[in-house]
Amino acid sequence: MLATLALAPHALLSQPLAVGRHAVPGQTRSAVLMAERTPLIAGNWKMNTDLASAVELAKAVADASAKATDVDVAVCVPAPFLIPVKEAIKDSKVGVGAQDCYFEDAGAYTGEISTSMLKSVGTDYVVTGHSERRAIFGDDDEAVNKKTLKVLAEGLKAILCIGELKEERESGETFNVCDTQLTKGLAGVSAEQMADVVIAYEPVWAIGTGLTATPAMAQETHAYIRSWFVDNYSQEVADKVVIQYGGSVKADNVDELMACPDIDGALVGGASLQADGFSRIINFEK
Repeated sequence: MLATLALAPHALLSQPLAVGRHAVPGQTRSAVLMAERTPLIAGNWKMNTDLASAVELAKAVADASAKATDVDVAVCVPAPFLIPVKEAIKDSKVGVGAQDCYFEDAGAYTGEISTSMLKSVGTDYVVTGHSERRAIFGDDDEAVNKKTLKVLAEGLKAILCIGELKEERESGETFNVCDTQLTKGLAGVSAEQMADVVIAYEPVWAIGTGLTATPAMAQETHAYIRSWFVDNYSQEVADKVVIQYGGSVKADNVDELMACPDIDGALVGGASLQADGFSRIINFEK
């Protein structure tokens, strides 16, 4: 099936993904309002780099971001490197993100990191609900919601990740999966708090596989996600929420993806570890 995804992604679109409340057009009013949203390009370094290479890469990202206009940039780094990376980019526009957190204030939680700890070292963003945290470490929607609420209560920005497995896309469940993860992940999050929430749509089958949803596939799902906010919050919230695409974003596909009206940036994995490639992604063609 992976070969099919790579060679003939149109097969997955042979039936419209009009699952749930209503069908979603490929173009929305967001095409008009997208200029009002500042895209966010965030690198997720995962469990990579050491101290020296983290600082070197952070400085390269800071240099690349100086040339990027009308785009926000962040790097989500391993916890031991939050302070040195923050220092390395202190004179730049680049924000620093943590890759996870715990929802308790303090206590006997060996190995965990609280949001107050993250705030105290200058963290700007915290990723919640990444598919690897869900699949490998067992984060369910309830835990993701608790973490998201805690991030917001701490005054930090949350990057909430959602997305479907390969078998869920094949069975036409993509919109249902997004609906469930948004409904549960954002439970208790107010319209006002949504100003500090970024949504990252990451089709799990495309993460680290070299496969990427075609721009049409990504736009269709992003348009659905934006319509979900119309239904569950308001048109105003929907128009303002930043929705990133995550799933093997690279220098050679970022321009097409970013041309889609409902794609407001990217959560970049492997490609964010290469300074030249990530620089090209940050400086995508507008």
